[in-house]
Amino acid sequence: MEHSLQNSPQEPEYRSEPIAEVDPSNPETIPKFVDPLPIPHIAKPVNNCCSSEEDENYYHIYMKEAEHQFHKLFPKTTIWGYNGTYPGPTIEVAKDTRVKVKWENDLPRKHLLPVDHTLHGAMDTPDVRTVVHLHGANVAADSDGHPEAWFTRDNTFVGQKYSREVYEYTNHQTGALLWYHDHAIGITRLNVYAGLAGFYIIRDFLERRLNLPKGPYEIPIMIQDKTFNKDGSLFYPDNATPPVDNPVPSTPSFFFGNTIVVNGKLWPYLEVEPRKYRFRILNASNLRGYELKLSNEEVFHQIGTDLGLLHHPVDIESFILEPAERIDLIVDFSAYKGQEILLLNIAQGPPSPGMELIMKFKVKKELECPDTSTIPKELMPLHKMDPALAIRQRTMYLDETTDHYGRVVHLLNNRMWDAPATEKPKLDTIEIWNIVNNFNFPHPIHLHLVHFEILGRKPFTAEDFDEEGNYKLDLKNLNPPLKYENGPKDVVRTEPGQVTTIIMHFKEHTGDYVWHCHILEHEDYDMMRPLIVER
Repeated sequence: MEHSLQNSPQEPEYRSEPIAEVDPSNPETIPKFVDPLPIPHIAKPVNNCCSSEEDENYYHIYMKEAEHQFHKLFPKTTIWGYNGTYPGPTIEVAKDTRVKVKWENDLPRKHLLPVDHTLHGAMDTPDVRTVVHLHGANVAADSDGHPEAWFTRDNTFVGQKYSREVYEYTNHQTGALLWYHDHAIGITRLNVYAGLAGFYIIRDFLERRLNLPKGPYEIPIMIQDKTFNKDGSLFYPDNATPPVDNPVPSTPSFFFGNTIVVNGKLWPYLEVEPRKYRFRILNASNLRGYELKLSNEEVFHQIGTDLGLLHHPVDIESFILEPAERIDLIVDFSAYKGQEILLLNIAQGPPSPGMELIMKFKVKKELECPDTSTIPKELMPLHKMDPALAIRQRTMYLDETTDHYGRVVHLLNNRMWDAPATEKPKLDTIEIWNIVNNFNFPHPIHLHLVHFEILGRKPFTAEDFDEEGNYKLDLKNLNPPLKYENGPKDVVRTEPGQVTTIIMHFKEHTGDYVWHCHILEHEDYDMMRPLIVER
């Protein structure tokens, strides 16, 4: 549900001037809006040694340990980054252009963060393992980044699903903002938090025809929350004071950072011209959801969701982004020359100083040329999936148990990762999934391979289920999706105490995939299940 805007901050107090002592572990001492927003550079193909096909681009991207400056007054912080940068380089490709990427693990053999060796995949394997998932990709299973397709430095050790060294992406899908990130089983939360994330943009011909803001006026924005130690190093809890008999390190069920990082900088600013800008926003946080709003009450002109453009633009005052969700927006600054506008976070969550702030826009630059970009009345022609064509409905439960240490384990359908696969859809079939959230907080649920549409949500009671626990779907009784959710999605916010109903078409690929909660602490323990598409 949407949060109330009545108590949203209008002009929060913040510290923007340097002070004598900056303590990275104390957000109250960190000046805000003193660093410009970085724009990740575009990755360049290298000589293609793997294929003679002229329509293929070949990339070689290394995962490296590097030093990164999160704030101008911080010491440099050790991070892990693709090509040693955080965020990683943006891969930008045209629809249907075949791309090959060799993802190479060049990381140290000791992990940067505390590894919990009691989790699936982490018990008897090397501490530093990586595998790259291109989130949102329509891709063959052997290039999807399966959690058990991990590999170590020099590929000395590999997981049981590892089958190829060079991944292939056909990019046979609508233009959209995807992102790539680590997906190694049992340590995804640590690897992504350490910096292993980057943008991947697919362009298509429709987008070219629409005359949207482009070039320097189209900006990707990656939001993450992090916590730092006094020396500027990344902090992640090892739960060193757990209940008796708990292991150390022990993964937390919840971890909220106490600072906001945007494209690698803490609370940055962006100087803009008085004209329209297109922002592609990604929530890449481990757990924290955001509800974003502009401080001057200007509306966002939404043009797209996770996986492509809407049918028609939608004007929204605020919107919620759960972990891994994306949104495509246009903001018109033309009436605000000389002003400063804050991007606010009005979501409820663990309070700490500054978490109500994301970044600042300074409308201070001169207009370099007339703004001829447009917000079209129609974007992507709409062809919704027909629920009547679904050959199967599934009722999927979000629930929990406790392990032998007494820790909470988050589950899908009361099964752990290594239980036999139960979701085995057939190729070229449509299914409806009814996702039942038994928790008192939302979970972002992500399906690999497919895009889906949200049919709606409904609070549930015991009368909504048959004797076998199957949800009795009545499409007429569903509350419609929120106004900014009416487009192709790969992550859905499942509301607490509600059933969230989605529809999807499994086509083009078969093989081993997964579906999971995108709260990374939950995904690692143990809210992830196999998804096997069969012929």
